[in-house]
Amino acid sequence: MRPSLLDPLFAPVSVLPGVGPKVAKLMDGLVTAPGASEARVRDLLFHLPTGLIDRRRREEIMSAPTGTLVTLELRIDRHVMPSREARNQPARVMAHDATGEIALTYFRAKPQWLETLLPIGATLLVSGRVEWFNGRASMIHPDFVGDAEKAASLPLVEPVYAMTAGLTGKVLRKAIGNALPQLPALPEWIEPGVVAREKFESFAASILALHGPEDQADLSPQNPHFRRLAYDEFLASQMALALSRQRMRKASGRSLGGDGTIRVRAEAALPFQLTDGQRDALREIHADMAKPDRMLRLLQGDVGAGKTVVALLAMAAAKESGAQSALLAPTEILARQHFAGLTRWCDAAGLSIALLTGRDNGRTRAAKLEAIANGEIDVVVGTHALFQDDVAYHDLGLVVVDEQHRFGVHQRLTLTRKGRAPDLLVMTATPIPRTLVLAAFGDMDVSRLHGKPAGRKPITTVAVPLERLDEIVARIGRAIDEGDKVYWVCPLVEESDKSELTSAEERAEVLRQFYGERVGLVHGRMSGEEKDRAMADFKSGQTCVVVATTVIEVGVDVPDASIIVIEHAERFGLSQLHQLRGRVGRGSKASSCVLLYKAPLGETAKARIAVMRESEDGFRIAEEDLKLRGEGDLLGTRQSGVQSFRIARVDEHADLLEIARNDARFLLNQDPELASPRGEAVRILMYLFGKDDAVRLLRAG
Repeated sequence: MRPSLLDPLFAPVSVLPGVGPKVAKLMDGLVTAPGASEARVRDLLFHLPTGLIDRRRREEIMSAPTGTLVTLELRIDRHVMPSREARNQPARVMAHDATGEIALTYFRAKPQWLETLLPIGATLLVSGRVEWFNGRASMIHPDFVGDAEKAASLPLVEPVYAMTAGLTGKVLRKAIGNALPQLPALPEWIEPGVVAREKFESFAASILALHGPEDQADLSPQNPHFRRLAYDEFLASQMALALSRQRMRKASGRSLGGDGTIRVRAEAALPFQLTDGQRDALREIHADMAKPDRMLRLLQGDVGAGKTVVALLAMAAAKESGAQSALLAPTEILARQHFAGLTRWCDAAGLSIALLTGRDNGRTRAAKLEAIANGEIDVVVGTHALFQDDVAYHDLGLVVVDEQHRFGVHQRLTLTRKGRAPDLLVMTATPIPRTLVLAAFGDMDVSRLHGKPAGRKPITTVAVPLERLDEIVARIGRAIDEGDKVYWVCPLVEESDKSELTSAEERAEVLRQFYGERVGLVHGRMSGEEKDRAMADFKSGQTCVVVATTVIEVGVDVPDASIIVIEHAERFGLSQLHQLRGRVGRGSKASSCVLLYKAPLGETAKARIAVMRESEDGFRIAEEDLKLRGEGDLLGTRQSGVQSFRIARVDEHADLLEIARNDARFLLNQDPELASPRGEAVRILMYLFGKDDAVRLLRAG
């Protein structure tokens, strides 16, 4: 149960003065925690300012610099209201000081309201940004108007918050001002050495300081108050991951891997030599599997680094102990591809393999379930169908999850409930910066696959403006006449009035006018059978060009595809561009990636395309993507299971994340039940940052 100490912070915002049902509803959409439906007092405290209004700069009209927030002392002269015929025009209130005249401009303002706010003849203090047009001064929607005689009571510095339509800054500031006194005295949960070294003040002092900034530097992510709250959030998330790890490891595992005979057979069946990177990863994985503790390992490999082969040899080790393995893929296309790719190697190694997807039904499904339950099947490949209630395993010893970030962090526990505490190996072809690995996979040990299998050719990447589309279409025509296969990627499925982006369906129609029936189409709205048929036609050569959405981003393997065209490349993130590019360059043929962009490019898009042209190193690309976009968008975080933080910024606070991870592990080693005074304080911290599930894991033992 959440400590009663926190009750004032978890009360709905409607308990605060001035927050009625309508305002509370507006706040729900603005400040709530991810997944929550109702705004709480705590959420207002975590809704930090994005900037500040500084009215300390007093100026005269003629000396006011353009675009700078200033406070002027003005005498109001006259109101100029728009005529009935020109109702879209703004109202202007003309005012002056000793140096000149200024127009205070208001859109859609009612005359009566203006007359009350800015009465003719009054001398007032007016704050806002002065703009100059044809030598005339103007101030659009001043942010403050007040009586000059009451200047002493004017708030000279005010925080600015992210807003939503219908909610005014004044109402939000007042609500936050009323929320701050609700903050109770909380025990310190940070290790004293970290507090001293980082010069952290208390949680409450940092919250108060950030909501009462004196200048812009007070809101910098590197300000000690900001860093303090970032560390608190990191510590809460790393404690949650460490508790998940502790729970996973508590269920006693077992030693897997026998004399290596099946592994030797499996490796001998491969048509290539393992790379040094693959051998290093396998050493770590087999060492984990041989221990009685459960393996929890993340295998990170760049596009085409050979992760599937590593998974095969891990599954061979499981078979040596008589255990089954399950390989879980995020899409049916990828599951079928894994099954097709692994079958020839499994046959040679003496491993029986089956494919189980949602498409199986009736007798076919029943026969597969029986074979899995009685142990006839050594390796089961599939989608989420692998973990449905009616699937029973004879002895599941290893679960391999491909593209872990597609499934979400919270599914790690449920994935492994089918067996007797099976080992868990998760793989991702999305290179993730080290700091994000700590944030998302802090409960796991990590292996990195460096390098690509022998024989892979570099991919030539070029950037071409859409105005030269005709040239590209002609060059692609010549390439397919010479036997090349081409991916053509579009961002949308069908044309929308709201977007200029060319849809996959429309692009396929256009390309058929040039290449005839050699053009196929694959997108996310097609049924599984339709996608399979389209990809089979492409693999067999019945079609030479496949127009696709990003459904082909991960794992699709057609070794003789040597060209990929990515339309509106400026709309994609760097890591996604890199994933898409990885669909080519998988065979022995020299390959090309054409980035089609709409000019003019913004600075970020320019930087992104420059990195793509310079590098094929997915880990470098991921680090650059983190710099360009921040962690929030790197993996499409909302959908990815990689948590996004409310206060902390992984790109700004990476040093704190590592400290938090080490501290969380140290604390759990010293105090596994979090029963010490500091352990109790950390429980409060986890509730404060919404890690209730993790505290429940602790209670469940």
